[in-house]
Amino acid sequence: MKYLAVPITALVLAGPAYAQDVELKPLVDARVRYEHVDQDGLTRDADALTIRIRSGVEATLGGWSALVEAQGTLAAVDRYYDGVTGDPSRPLVADPENIALYRAQLRYQGEAFAVTAGRQRIILDDERFVGNVGFRDNAQTFDAVRAEVTPLPALKLDVTYAWSVRTIWGINGTGARPTAIGGDNVFANLSYATPIGTLTGFAYLVDQDEAAVQGYRLSSQSYGARLAGSRALSPAAKLAWQLSYARQSDWRRNPNSYSANYYLADATLTVSGWSLNAGYEVLGADNGTALTSFQTPLGTNFKFQGWADKFLTTPPNGVRDLYLGGGYGWKNVLGADAITLGGTWHRFRSDRLGERYGTEVDLLASVKVRRALVSLRHARYRADSFATDTDKTWVQLDWAY
Repeated sequence: MKYLAVPITALVLAGPAYAQDVELKPLVDARVRYEHVDQDGLTRDADALTIRIRSGVEATLGGWSALVEAQGTLAAVDRYYDGVTGDPSRPLVADPENIALYRAQLRYQGEAFAVTAGRQRIILDDERFVGNVGFRDNAQTFDAVRAEVTPLPALKLDVTYAWSVRTIWGINGTGARPTAIGGDNVFANLSYATPIGTLTGFAYLVDQDEAAVQGYRLSSQSYGARLAGSRALSPAAKLAWQLSYARQSDWRRNPNSYSANYYLADATLTVSGWSLNAGYEVLGADNGTALTSFQTPLGTNFKFQGWADKFLTTPPNGVRDLYLGGGYGWKNVLGADAITLGGTWHRFRSDRLGERYGTEVDLLASVKVRRALVSLRHARYRADSFATDTDKTWVQLDWAY
């Protein structure tokens, strides 16, 4: 896509007039998704056919850029509970109808320094602690100021102050599912590229300054480190790895006094289109009471612990997720740019008391043709002692210009 050039004349800088070009980049993407949910314990299934459109523009002049983007979500078939409206006897599909300002930001990008101010999308590391919840139609953004400093080629400091979190619940959000949550949030990363991967030290201070949202009990401070890297084993084989540890405790007005640990070990081997992934993730518990376990309320939690979304809020006794997955991908075949098949098996247990929560199988097939991506997903959760048996199926088309 070519940018549109608009000449700006008579622009004065330190006296003399000169002409520059403003580049205007249109932003357009669309999504159509059908989601079906069959959940034990609820009298009816959920069927949701949603349409999400985003449109905006980004203007760039030298190192400066300004971006504005709006979004709208429409439910063409609304036989589901969206978390805000609808029939609560049906399963939750967290895609409420919505029309809103998605992003509005001003950014300066220099050689070793960048700053972004305004409503923006923030994705840090693997999105476990801070992400945009991109799978949901309305997604998550932050009203924030973010600074990124690279004093050395291998060293980067990334610090954000966010005073509001714009949630996935849209303009009609209310109660425990509000439109926005205020607070003094601070996200700080210091990363260094080493021969065995990028080593990152982080501090995430999450201030959920909203009494309706669990009575401030999701405010926390997490400090930890992460190592992520990869290495080619041969021209056709590569090994990638992730290791992470964090310690979390209460912060600000959280009435609980607790501390809990987080661990992640993950490895992926790819060989000639085949992939094999294995990992173990632990969100620890303190004393077994509600919200004294390790929580990540600002993360893209759909990516973790199964697509059935049984563990978006960590249970009081914590959760241990042992998972094994694999898949195969083709490129430039049958007229498609890429075709991918994959699956992952999860075994869930508690961190305390050794409870067997359940197991889950997640399956994915996707086809990419130029600007379009078609995907079919299925999640099958089978409960032992936590939640109820659930099957979810998604058929989705994404298109971006």
